Amino acid sequence: MEGISLRLEENNKDVVLTIKPGQVKGRVDAQALHNFVKNSEYANFFIMEDAIASAASSLKIAQQASKNNEIIERVAERRDAIARFAMDEDEMKAYLSITAPNAGKHITISDLNKLAKDAGIVRGLSRKRMQLLLAEVKQVAPGGVVEDLVAKGLPARHGKNSRVVPLVPNALERILRPQRVDESKVDMRNLGEIICVKAGTPISRRLPPTLGRDGYTVTNTPLESQQGQWVAFKPGSGTKLSDTDENLLLSEINGMPKFKNEQMWVDDTFICKGCNVGTGNINYDGAVLVNGDVTEKMKIVATGDVTINGFVDSATIQAGGDIIITEGAMGKVNEANTEFGTSLIAQGSVHVQHGQGLDIMCNGNVTIGRQLAYSRIVCRGSVIVGPVDNPNGNLFACEIQSQDAIRAGTLGAVSGSTLSIDFSSGFNMLVEKKEQLDEMVQQIQRNFKRHEDKIAFIKSKKIPAELADKVIEAVTLYNNEKQLMEWLEEKALQMKKAKEQYTEEIGLFATQRLYPGVVVKLNNRTWRAEREYPKAKIHYYEHQWQYEPIY
Repeated sequence: MEGISLRLEENNKDVVLTIKPGQVKGRVDAQALHNFVKNSEYANFFIMEDAIASAASSLKIAQQASKNNEIIERVAERRDAIARFAMDEDEMKAYLSITAPNAGKHITISDLNKLAKDAGIVRGLSRKRMQLLLAEVKQVAPGGVVEDLVAKGLPARHGKNSRVVPLVPNALERILRPQRVDESKVDMRNLGEIICVKAGTPISRRLPPTLGRDGYTVTNTPLESQQGQWVAFKPGSGTKLSDTDENLLLSEINGMPKFKNEQMWVDDTFICKGCNVGTGNINYDGAVLVNGDVTEKMKIVATGDVTINGFVDSATIQAGGDIIITEGAMGKVNEANTEFGTSLIAQGSVHVQHGQGLDIMCNGNVTIGRQLAYSRIVCRGSVIVGPVDNPNGNLFACEIQSQDAIRAGTLGAVSGSTLSIDFSSGFNMLVEKKEQLDEMVQQIQRNFKRHEDKIAFIKSKKIPAELADKVIEAVTLYNNEKQLMEWLEEKALQMKKAKEQYTEEIGLFATQRLYPGVVVKLNNRTWRAEREYPKAKIHYYEHQWQYEPIY
């Protein structure tokens, strides 16, 4: 550019702009001078915009006054790379940011090690991550910044409390896991011995708490762990603690063991060879084990599990635990599919090897060994047809209300009979709870803000001695309200996550085929299969049902 030149000072660092106003033709503004520097051999130097603007202003004044005095400004400089470490508040993480050099020197790994030591970062520093950043910064433009996490402390891991483990399986677990014949086969007919224990049998053990593991921050501040605590052993009904081992639980009676929520109990068990007009209906306070069939019009009511090693035909079974039918169950169905001959009602889960014409209601899961048709299910868990680890059974012509995924080999039938699945009830329950919690949180937040302002006002005043106890009481109530508010906020957040998780987990999984006539619903969002699909997954995503092939 005529009348304008650049030179590098003897210090090999500063770039000086020289302007001879008398030789400059036309109007030259700050942007033109900036472009002149950027297009020069000093393009990678750090350009000082203020100095360029000052030179442009001086040139304009000189041209207006027809003066030809040289204008000299230091407009760029060579800058080495700059590195900075920053830690989070609890000193558990440290971040490194590196600014790329402007025609200067790159920083080295030894420089970073020294800077980290000066910043007090002496533990958990990753040399590999720093080297990756050094390589990355060489690829960015001069003055560009790269940043990453380069050091992590080790959080203290507190010990786990003592826990109870069962020494015998629940009856349902045994049914769902047939006995292994060899390494590659299982015998679907061999379900092992019926789990009924004799008095004095060890049924559960309390494992000791663990010690935990100490941690450290990136500045090497020790973080002490806490040892787990012994949790009281709570013997359930029909059990007792061992006289020689306080961590061992024994069966006190002959019966069927049950383990749930860290507690083991033994139900007094009624055992019979069948349930028919000869034996009469069964109403028992405990578990019921029927080693035979349950015939038409019969009724079994038990407060514990009901296990039937046979076939159920048009009967009613109610259980305070699980219902387990090792063979099939069948009931007559009216033409409108509104009345079913067999009713299975359980507080736990329900397992049937195969079924038709069943009305199933339970608070747990429904597992079907091979096939279920022309039935109705209302459950709070999942529905699985086939082996649990490989659902390959058939499910068709049913009406299902579920709160977890439906898994089977084949969903629907070639005939196009309707298989209706509705996930609305569980979702609506979560929405209702979330709205209630949100309303409570908003109310307590409003109250807390009002009280917070009043406490701040009180603390700003000089309190008479006779009112000191009242102030302490008010502050205590204020702190309690704050803890309650934080607890409710956490519960509201958990409920929001539960609602999101619900829509992520529901859906249909057909590992072999999905036929026309399958309908899935979540409130007013409905998906209907209009054609036959191979292996298919129907899941809820972005407020819509989506089809996705399974490969």
